[in-house]
Amino acid sequence: MIHEYPVSIHDVSLAYNNTAVLKDMDFSVKHGEIFVVMGGSGSGKSTLMKAMVGLLQPSRGRVLYGGTSFWEAQPDVRRHILRRIGILYQRGALWSSMTLAENVALPLEEFTGLKPWEIRDLVGFKLSLVGLSGFENSYPSQISGGMVKRAALARAMALDPEILFFDEPSAGLDPVSARLLDELILELRESLHTTIVVITHDLESIFSIADSAIFLDSIDRTMIAWGNPRDLLERSEDPRVRRFLTRGRLEGALEG
Repeated sequence: MIHEYPVSIHDVSLAYNNTAVLKDMDFSVKHGEIFVVMGGSGSGKSTLMKAMVGLLQPSRGRVLYGGTSFWEAQPDVRRHILRRIGILYQRGALWSSMTLAENVALPLEEFTGLKPWEIRDLVGFKLSLVGLSGFENSYPSQISGGMVKRAALARAMALDPEILFFDEPSAGLDPVSARLLDELILELRESLHTTIVVITHDLESIFSIADSAIFLDSIDRTMIAWGNPRDLLERSEDPRVRRFLTRGRLEGALEG
């Protein structure tokens, strides 16, 4: 049975060296949705992602995966949970000395008992899903930034994760490459039915891909809005949320 909420955050507070970063966080991510964590620089987006993927233990509260509390679970249960997630890091984090095929093959070699030819076939399939057929033997330095992100996505999908995390996927990309990546995220959700969590401040991406989103405020150090971004734009009375969601639109109107 598929749990309706593959990831839930309950009463979570996060801190570095006793300095509060986020507090009183409460939300759930539904199965099969694209959930966006949005907010300006310094609002704690990446810190929240670290807590969600097991890299930072909350100072209070629980991170639940399908009803199992990650930080209260035994080490073997934690490892099993982590095998169910994939992460696309902000800069791709590919090994520069390895080809794209070797990068994607690495988790398959490490965590499965597949034969070399089976791994080779799977790697080719994963790269084809992100539009990189024919680039198996290329090195990260030989391809564009957008292609690096797509190759990193293929690696994140290598073990068929139930949940994919994206940390600022459009960072460092030109507008065209960023929009193509948005389209790929939507296609993957539709074809693979994967639950996707995206950390971003990119308005184009937020309005293009998000089913639901939370807004983190750097002053209050917590989430001050939760819902579909378009609904929040229309209905939110909080000036901080409206100011964030109308960036660029107001500038364009003034220029026009």
